[in-house]
Amino acid sequence: MTRYVAFLRKINVGGQNLMKMDELTRIFTAAGFKNARTYIQCGNVIFDSASANEVGLRKKIEKALRQALGYEVTVILRSLREIEAIVKRNPFKKIKTDGDVMLCIVFLADEPQHKPRLPLASKTEKLEIFEVKDRAAFIIARRKQTGWFGFPNNFAEKELGVLGTTRQWSTLNKLLKSAERI
Repeated sequence: MTRYVAFLRKINVGGQNLMKMDELTRIFTAAGFKNARTYIQCGNVIFDSASANEVGLRKKIEKALRQALGYEVTVILRSLREIEAIVKRNPFKKIKTDGDVMLCIVFLADEPQHKPRLPLASKTEKLEIFEVKDRAAFIIARRKQTGWFGFPNNFAEKELGVLGTTRQWSTLNKLLKSAERI
């Protein structure tokens, strides 16, 4: 069995595609996945599968979600082993943080069409993609004058030309600890 995390794009974001996490767990269990459970409210589903075919798994999950919910949900799938490797490597280790800095990872559905010249920065959104590796973009977000942070997902998708879903680095570390249990 392989443990996976399905990162669901645009679930419970900005009042759109609202979903209860126990419903997600039920959908994954009904689709035949083992030990399905969610982590926080933003569409992270941890589950086990005997299949190593990530493309087939992603299609199966997207079909089950479409049938249960009546709308399309993009699923970005990573094995627990892949997440462990990213966290262990920690591309943010040299970044100083405070309350005005947010560290984000955008999991990409596919490799970008082209290799961007890094860093990629948005001065208006105060975002910087400093690394793209392992089908993920690593972004430093700095607080804007409005007090808000920019939207790393929109920036990464536009600049890299591929769909993605964003998680804060601190959330990914906590999700990993949760996924390692059972």
